Amino acid sequence: MHRRAVIRSFRSEDEGLLFGLARLDRGADERTLAVLQRETVFVAEVEGSAAGYVALELRGDAVRVDQLFVSSDHEEEDLGPQLLAYAEGYAISQSARVLQVVVEPENHRAVTFYRGRGFVLVGDELLELVLPCL
Repeated sequence: MHRRAVIRSFRSEDEGLLFGLARLDRGADERTLAVLQRETVFVAEVEGSAAGYVALELRGDAVRVDQLFVSSDHEEEDLGPQLLAYAEGYAISQSARVLQVVVEPENHRAVTFYRGRGFVLVGDELLELVLPCL
């Protein structure tokens, strides 16, 4: 079932979700705290509940996806592509030339996800999507 999420800016009450999702992936409490302090975070909300998030960092003429996580309860709802599309729109609004993501090569699921959305490998772990100019 594919439900449309409301994507909104991070609020302090979302902090538990971010830490919970990051812990499932890497045990990254310190890294997640740093993300909250320095990056732009958008949350996907389904029926009033936070279900996933994307953390973005502006790096010169690029926006980098630092973290993109979806709750396991919502994996079948197509939230990953919705969050990524939102990130792309945000990057375009910031006049970024590319949207980047760092993915470990052995993370085949993530590599397939990003490559299926037009990202190309430009480094050992770096994938990029060239954005349209405004």
